[in-house]
Amino acid sequence: MVFEYILKENGIDPETDLEINQNIDFGSTAAAFAEGQGEFTVEFEPGATTLESEGEGYVVASLGEDSGYVPYTAFSAKKSYIDENPDIIQGFTNALQKGMDYVQSHTPGEIAAIIEPQFPEADLETITTIVTRYYDQDTWKSNLIFEQSSFDLLQDILESAGELEERVPYDDLVTTQFAAIAAQ
Repeated sequence: MVFEYILKENGIDPETDLEINQNIDFGSTAAAFAEGQGEFTVEFEPGATTLESEGEGYVVASLGEDSGYVPYTAFSAKKSYIDENPDIIQGFTNALQKGMDYVQSHTPGEIAAIIEPQFPEADLETITTIVTRYYDQDTWKSNLIFEQSSFDLLQDILESAGELEERVPYDDLVTTQFAAIAAQ
């Protein structure tokens, strides 16, 4: 959806101006591309860097850079849970912010070394390349505040894809109080 949204924002009609093959299992797209299916592929990491390191392709653009801050990861809880467990919500948010603070204050190499055990399928050089790319693209915000502009962008993308029948008011779904405290 993000890819198609970016295409539309740049005057390209995904329906008529190109052919997008969406019948390949998401986990198999890099292999299909390497085997000659398609001229371009959209990959999450480490797929993109692996294709590049194996000489099977080049990273030519970043959907994250071209789209703006799309909230790919958001944490949800029922209002009743939040109301009954504010200390748990704050502690969880503080821990996430601590990770964001670490990313803001350390080099890609330092970050890669810390997260390497979480990615046993990739070597440290690959992880460092990925982290450096994200770092250079300003992928990580400095705080966890889910801003209305990102919420609106997400709804724009969903609407553009025909997946959103009715827009939802930001204040009805988003609370930033815990993220704001954690950011202090």
